[in-house]
Amino acid sequence: MTAQPIAATVASLMSRAKAELTELVAFRSVADPAQFPRSECEAAAAWVADALRTEDFTDVSVFDTPDGSQSVYGYLPGPAGAPTVLLYAHYDVQPPLDPAGWDTPPFELSERDGRWYGRGTADCKGGFIMHLLALRALKANGGVPVGVKVIVEGSEEQGTGGLERYAEAHPDLLAADAIVIGDTGNFRVGLPTVTASLRGMTMLRVQVDTLAGNLHSGQFGGAAPDALAALVRVLDSLRAEDGSTTVDGLASDAEWQGLQYTEEDFRRDARVLDGVDLIGSGTIADRLWARPAVTVIGIDCPPVVGATPSVQATARAQISLRVPPGQDATEATKLLTAHLQAHTPWGARVTVEQIGQGQPFQADVASPAYTSMAQALAVAYPGEEMQAAGMGGSIPLCSTLGALYPRAEILLIGLSEPEAQIHAVNESVSPGELERMSVAEALFLRNYALSKQG
Repeated sequence: MTAQPIAATVASLMSRAKAELTELVAFRSVADPAQFPRSECEAAAAWVADALRTEDFTDVSVFDTPDGSQSVYGYLPGPAGAPTVLLYAHYDVQPPLDPAGWDTPPFELSERDGRWYGRGTADCKGGFIMHLLALRALKANGGVPVGVKVIVEGSEEQGTGGLERYAEAHPDLLAADAIVIGDTGNFRVGLPTVTASLRGMTMLRVQVDTLAGNLHSGQFGGAAPDALAALVRVLDSLRAEDGSTTVDGLASDAEWQGLQYTEEDFRRDARVLDGVDLIGSGTIADRLWARPAVTVIGIDCPPVVGATPSVQATARAQISLRVPPGQDATEATKLLTAHLQAHTPWGARVTVEQIGQGQPFQADVASPAYTSMAQALAVAYPGEEMQAAGMGGSIPLCSTLGALYPRAEILLIGLSEPEAQIHAVNESVSPGELERMSVAEALFLRNYALSKQG
């Protein structure tokens, strides 16, 4: 099998891909109207729909999902008797965090040091462009040999489950023989990698109340229960002395079997400061891919600037718990909720609200679709063989699709290698990875069609 015609076509389309990704990155499509106008997501969805229509997709629609977000769907018919492949991406993005921390504006694509920078370049607007490049390359070299469904989600980063619930209510919409989730990435640049597992997640908000209102710390401090101090104690209870996650009743001793992650590589990828210890126990792969991990992702309390000498009456935090394969996210939610309630001190009132949840996912890397992908990646990355790694992040839709279509083979690929710094400032994508992964996806679709003919 040769990649030359496909690769040449993709190479010729890269300037167009950069222009399109520039347009798509410009939409501030954070699926939280408290941070950015809903119109930004609506405009991004309309752009995606127009791109599918330009590629001759039929039945293109932008539909509302139960969480208030919009998803985009399109169908490209294939030859008679050909299998159907579903291609997934999402157009919503993480907030830019502190724009001042970016070297260039987060919603303006910029190029430096051989990479393209901007929020969503790798996660996952670039994933949608990857799908377009693969399909265009096939159309220019004999045609697309499979039926193709494309679904582009609008609230994946929020974990609010809109598309999952819509798919459950419309089970025929996304039915396919194989599903390619374009939202993960290679273990590192140049090493072709499929994702074998995803941790699930649950997202909770916990609020602690102790007083009817704030009090003067000089007059009442020392006896009046401080809600912020109580919350700090609750949050501290979620970690052991070495930093390991400790939720009462939740197992945290599983071991990862497969590709390992050296501490040296991890420290470099995570940009850990010199002299600062890593947290947790076991191998790095155990900690990232096989065990639960709790993170406090936000706290509502008085800022330092403008702080007054007061005992706080209320404090609130948002907590993310990553749930590894082999554990149930619903059960983990119950355990985490019970833990927070049990560890709240001084009889303080505690309220726990769930705001998001997704189940973990385990892929069958021995399936025929993975064989087709391994062959494609070996051609797109000469001299390299496909690797299988875990991913600590969550894609809640994967478990939903696995339950709805148990016979479908689900593959996870993408552009989010460590240098991409997704979810952080200065997110970027390697155009070389975008080019090679687009070639690989095109070859996979061709290989998969041939495998089904037998």
